[in-house]
Amino acid sequence: MFYDEFGFSFLEGLGPTWAPRGQRPIIRRVMRERRVLSTAVGLVWSGKIYKRYFSKSMDSLDVIAAWKHLLRYLPNGFILICDQAHIHTSKAALCFLWAHPEIVVEPLPKYAPELNPEEYCHGNVKRRLTNVVPEDQAAMRKHVDRGFARLRRRPDLLLSFIHAAGLSVRQLT
Repeated sequence: MFYDEFGFSFLEGLGPTWAPRGQRPIIRRVMRERRVLSTAVGLVWSGKIYKRYFSKSMDSLDVIAAWKHLLRYLPNGFILICDQAHIHTSKAALCFLWAHPEIVVEPLPKYAPELNPEEYCHGNVKRRLTNVVPEDQAAMRKHVDRGFARLRRRPDLLLSFIHAAGLSVRQLT
């Protein structure tokens, strides 16, 4: 399982948009919070995407909660391929992993997000949210859910993310 977490805010960057000729496009932002929604995501070879939301920036305890969430769906364990962020290598996270030998960790090199296909998944979802102005956190979550639902219906796109990470796979299982 390729794993990572990422956040959304109401201050996401804006992209090109349209307006009537001679009028300036206006996109109103509702809130000024930096991080309003964090999402932990696991991408497996079958093309399934598992996710868990958090209402703030994630810390080690949230990562552990996300890993427990993944264990509910994959009770026999899994190989966890993730970066070496501090929240993955903290004392609490390592204690959890030592207590759960069914999770085998394969760390990615530091500062190499291009090697993680999940980075391409959440990058794709975020790009689709350009110029989206949700009213609140629930609306933000709805837009993110739509993005992941779209990816689940597109195994060809998920396979392209795996190829972009430099992995040679012919099809998802």
